[in-house]
Amino acid sequence: MRHKKALGKLGRNPAHRHALLRNMATSLILHDQIETTLPRAKELKRVADKLITLGKTDTLHNRRQAMSYLRPVNRHATGNAQKWTAVHKLFSELAPRFDERQGGYTRVVRTRKRDGDKAQMAIIQFVEATVEKKTEKRRQRRTMKAPEPQQEAVESNVES
Repeated sequence: MRHKKALGKLGRNPAHRHALLRNMATSLILHDQIETTLPRAKELKRVADKLITLGKTDTLHNRRQAMSYLRPVNRHATGNAQKWTAVHKLFSELAPRFDERQGGYTRVVRTRKRDGDKAQMAIIQFVEATVEKKTEKRRQRRTMKAPEPQQEAVESNVES
């Protein structure tokens, strides 16, 4: 029977499941949103909310607990590795952003069914995310480039 079993198994043994959630929590903190399957997103929501709550009180003990859970970032990618670690971002950016909120820091949005196995996909993101949509960036680029050549061509036809 499944009485009082709080954590979903996700079809993995405990060590693999723990490693999966650690990697996904680190990626979520670094990128503000990730796309994964719906059951994984629901389990990650619980972990991420607890990490944000941990980051709201900035003590040495809480930093060490976060360091023991989150994965270290590749230190060879950037010169200043301390600035780009997930723990630093958790305590300096994310926790102050959710200082007034008492819980519910993440949302899970169902998106599509994955090709191949038709698994339900979902995006998990922070509620007050600063993620820009790609379509808005494309629109800005198109509006900056397109009107100038067309106006010059129209003016030259009118003069002749």
